[in-house]
Amino acid sequence: MREKLFVRPKVRALREGRGWKLEACARRLGVSISYLSQIEANQRPVTPRILVALVETFETPAATFDAQDDQRLVSDLREVVADAAPGEPPIALSELRQVARHAPAFARRFLDLHRAYHQLDERLKLTDQAIALDESVAASSLLPYEEVRDFFHFQNNYIHELDLAAEALSEQARAEGVDFSEASLAAYLERRLGVTVALDAEGDIMRAYDPKTRRLSLNSAQPSETRAFQMVFHLAATELSGLVEAELARAGFRSRQAVDVCRVGLGNFAAGAILMPYRRFAAAARELRHDIEQLARSFHASLEQVCHRLSTLQRPGERGVPFYFVRLDHAGNITKRHSATRFRFARFGGACPLWNVHDAVSSPDRFLVQVAEMPDAERYLCVARAVVKPSGSYLEPNRRYVLGFGCELQYADQLVYSAGVDLDGPPVRIGVSCRICERDDCPQRAFPPLDRKLEVPVNSRAVVPFRLGGA
Repeated sequence: MREKLFVRPKVRALREGRGWKLEACARRLGVSISYLSQIEANQRPVTPRILVALVETFETPAATFDAQDDQRLVSDLREVVADAAPGEPPIALSELRQVARHAPAFARRFLDLHRAYHQLDERLKLTDQAIALDESVAASSLLPYEEVRDFFHFQNNYIHELDLAAEALSEQARAEGVDFSEASLAAYLERRLGVTVALDAEGDIMRAYDPKTRRLSLNSAQPSETRAFQMVFHLAATELSGLVEAELARAGFRSRQAVDVCRVGLGNFAAGAILMPYRRFAAAARELRHDIEQLARSFHASLEQVCHRLSTLQRPGERGVPFYFVRLDHAGNITKRHSATRFRFARFGGACPLWNVHDAVSSPDRFLVQVAEMPDAERYLCVARAVVKPSGSYLEPNRRYVLGFGCELQYADQLVYSAGVDLDGPPVRIGVSCRICERDDCPQRAFPPLDRKLEVPVNSRAVVPFRLGGA
């Protein structure tokens, strides 16, 4: 049964942002003043007809009113309130839902404050360590990256205007004979922008541009797909800079560093949208049943680029299968994460050890498929694959990652990776991370959740040496 959609804070914010009175807005929507007043007071849910009217009247994507936004907020709130007050009685889930539904701006500000607290706590620990070791330890700030991560998180990993412009630019290039191979792109950059491409970058430099000589240096040790992506990134940064800067201005980041980080993130988003334009890529994904190897060959892209692009196919009215995408190193650190699903990632700490991304480390060049169930009872088809990015030198270690992607089980039959998988069989019961996992009977639990009491039996010992008390 579909959950009722209440949108009061969003409608009211959009109306007041345009300076519309209640009566004028009701007239534009074609509803009575009392009906709109009830919607804004969260006394009436939004029907499909009213949702369409809201999208057309406010000229905003339907994702603006997506209930998943509230669910993501609730998930994040639950984690941070448990982290901020370990051992204290947990706040009821119903109460957190009320906060997310009625005061989303306040909820996000609270998340910002907790992130600042968490950062300060880490700095204090590093300072204590530096004093203890009598060494100089630099406490690096991850706050800008976390702020940008949340920006894409609450945009549902899709930037509508930028995606449309990137698709138009891609189709224009194709009309001029560009097939997006490396050689074709190099010729196009010289013809369109007067930029010369050279393979003379060294070391860990993948792309370097000299505006005086209009020379774009790429690293010959990198794969052809990486060099092609860097050329498309330069094209996007040049041709779509106005849209990128407008998006940055709307985002309202708190620091210059966050703006700079997000500028790169938006450039990567646009580059992916040029290399794999929405309609072409979505059609190919459906036809090939989301086989990322075939998609990579078709669009001169890497497996990682394809996985990332699959997680962005959320254009209003043309949505693809909602995917999550994550990249981990071999120590389990999450270095990239994007999601258009309800799949939950921990804001801090590691991932569940039962998730198949960890098994992929020992199974290079193989696709591992898993039917997993999260604590909210939602099931997912999870796919994992280890990849190697060569350093180009015997004396330098290769970079090794695991790519994880997947979708809710209701879409599994649209993925080639569901072939031979018993979708109705018992799932692997995974969680977000041990620190906030609700499961009482997990044999792989490393430590108790922050919002549960710990009980240690004196006269018995199980696989996990403690039990969880009441919440």
